[in-house]
Amino acid sequence: MPKLFYAFLFLIALSFTATAQTTKTGTWGIFTALMPGDSVHRWGGYAELQLRANGAFSQFQYYETKAGISYDLDKYFTALIGGGRYTTYDYNNLGAGPTTIEARLWEQMSVSQYLYRIKLEHRYRIEQRWLNGIYRNRFRYRLNLFVPLNNTKIEAKTYFISVFDEIFLNNQEPNFERNRISAALGYQFDKKWIVQAGWINQYNYVPNLSNAKNNIMLMLMYRINRKNSAKREHLPSTSD
Repeated sequence: MPKLFYAFLFLIALSFTATAQTTKTGTWGIFTALMPGDSVHRWGGYAELQLRANGAFSQFQYYETKAGISYDLDKYFTALIGGGRYTTYDYNNLGAGPTTIEARLWEQMSVSQYLYRIKLEHRYRIEQRWLNGIYRNRFRYRLNLFVPLNNTKIEAKTYFISVFDEIFLNNQEPNFERNRISAALGYQFDKKWIVQAGWINQYNYVPNLSNAKNNIMLMLMYRINRKNSAKREHLPSTSD
């Protein structure tokens, strides 16, 4: 399985190649290390690295690092507090340094539903943001749908479909800020490694400058399994 990890890093590293041409398709690379909670160990956590490029594996322009601590109230409800740093560059002039630096804290609640093969996750998040030193609030809701293809649960050796839609709101007009929608095919190799590949579209609303961008999404997740943890189906959600 480490070979998969190195192959993933190689593909994402290609996104650091800056070129002058413009493109309508970008690239998102996501690596998450996750320690889920359960009925025995209710506390959990995660750390994540994201790299984004303006082009298809070219024109690197963005990275984010973040981490959080979670607590499982029960099988269906998980609370989390997290924080991160988000850095944006001009892909045509990386040497000039970041154009935007954001620090962020957030509080969220995830609610899971298991309807035989259909798995649903509702995520509610409140964010406190410092964008180049300017404070802002934001509110997010995401509905994530998972459907395993060759098993009734998402477990070892399972192919699955993942689809989500997320809306972003703030407390200043215009209140609608962004919509993000994604569809991906995933595979869980064993108890630890999960991979997803697919498409994600991000629509940003700015008065007189609305825009949407399609992106290739590659996600690799490493799940840390603690000794004596209760056996349970965990949904392979992307953290952001």
